Amino acid sequence: MTVPHVAVVLAAGGSTRLGRPKQLLTRDGEALVHRAARLALASGAARVRVIVGAHADDVVAAVRDLPVECLVNPRWNEGLAGSVRVALDALAAHDRATLLLTCDQPALDLVHVQALLAAARAAPSGSAATRFGDRVGVPAVVAPTMLRAARDLQGDRGLRDVLNAAGAGVIACDAPDLGVDIDTPEDVAEAVLRGWLDAPT
Repeated sequence: MTVPHVAVVLAAGGSTRLGRPKQLLTRDGEALVHRAARLALASGAARVRVIVGAHADDVVAAVRDLPVECLVNPRWNEGLAGSVRVALDALAAHDRATLLLTCDQPALDLVHVQALLAAARAAPSGSAATRFGDRVGVPAVVAPTMLRAARDLQGDRGLRDVLNAAGAGVIACDAPDLGVDIDTPEDVAEAVLRGWLDAPT
C-alpha cells in the first residue's frame, strides 16, 4: 500500500509584473489556482493546502468547491519562501512526501504530477523535481527533511537552492512545457497561443 503524500499549492503572489492575479486566469473556464488544487487532489494527496496572500478573498473563493484547506501567508510580499514556511509550519507533524505546485504553469497536467510522485518513490532522497535546463524546480515532490531545510530561505527562491544543492539526490523529471510560466502579459499571450489559457477578457 502506497503511503499517501500531502500537497501544497503556492498561490500567494501579487502578480505585480502581470498587473492582474495570475491565480485567477483561466484555462477552459477553470481558474489556474482551482486547476492546480484539483490536480493535487487527483494525485491522491491525503490533504491539500492552498497558501494564499495577495487577492486572498478571491483566491479562496476560486477553490471553495474543493476539499482543500486555505492558509494565509500575511507576508506574501516578501516572496515565495515565506509561503514555503507557512506550509512547513502546517506540516510540522507530517513525515511523508509533500507535492509542491504553483498556479502559474498552465501546461501542468496530471501525467507530470504522477511522474514526479513515481520518481520520488524511487529516489533514495525521496525527492523529485521538474527539470529546467541544468537546474530543477517546482513542481516537485520533497521529503520532509528537504522541506525543513527550506525554513531559512528568503525571497522568491523558494526551494530552488535546496533542490539544487550538491548531493541533494533529487531526481529530475522532464516537462518542457512547464518552462512557460505566467509572469508578464507576453507570457499570457504565448500561453493563449498554445491553448493553455483562455484569452483574457
